[in-house]
Amino acid sequence: MTEHVLLIEDEADLRMTLCDRLKAEGYVAESAADGDEGLQKALRKAHDLIILDVMLPRKNGFDVCRDIRNAGIATPIIMLTARGQLVDKVLGLKIGADDYLTKPFEILELLARIEAHIRRGTSQPAREAVVLQFGALRVDLKGTTVSRNGKAVPLSAREFQLLRYFAQNPGTTLSREVLLREVWGYSEDTFTRTVDVHVGSLRQKLEKDPKQPELIVTVPGLGYKFVA
Repeated sequence: MTEHVLLIEDEADLRMTLCDRLKAEGYVAESAADGDEGLQKALRKAHDLIILDVMLPRKNGFDVCRDIRNAGIATPIIMLTARGQLVDKVLGLKIGADDYLTKPFEILELLARIEAHIRRGTSQPAREAVVLQFGALRVDLKGTTVSRNGKAVPLSAREFQLLRYFAQNPGTTLSREVLLREVWGYSEDTFTRTVDVHVGSLRQKLEKDPKQPELIVTVPGLGYKFVA
């Protein structure tokens, strides 16, 4: 399967250079020169990854990222910017970006990050079903969208990957170490708090009462279980 990458970048030379390199690497590359055009392309067709510049005409990258997530699209987003301030990186990650690269950057580094995010997104074993339904919760594995009671639920790519793993293993008690290995690709057990933070975020978005979860429940001393 050939991966589709959407590049939203207003610098014509950089846009052309990156598109040419992506195609040379075997990706199907599509581009947009401003935020409005980029958002429409992101909403109109599914992509495997989005590269998004922050400083864009018509609609800035932060707003584009927020609108993509609000539409329930969990495609990985790598943000590009000439800014180096920590506050911009934090804002980008808070509104749903998955990675952040400051200009100028090495194309090889960008390609490595693209490959890593796409690999994580496609590393789960194939299942026959592409749409999973759990009561009011609907998880579209192919379209990478989630809805509850027909309303889109905005998730980051990592939150979607975690929910997908839960949904594909219903009723199974999953330890934090297993989740780190299967969803994050970590082999160490030193970042288990990362799992707790993301589970908490999913509960806030999916549970009727996040303080008394019924969908993603804690198994004391063992981990978490997705109750279908």
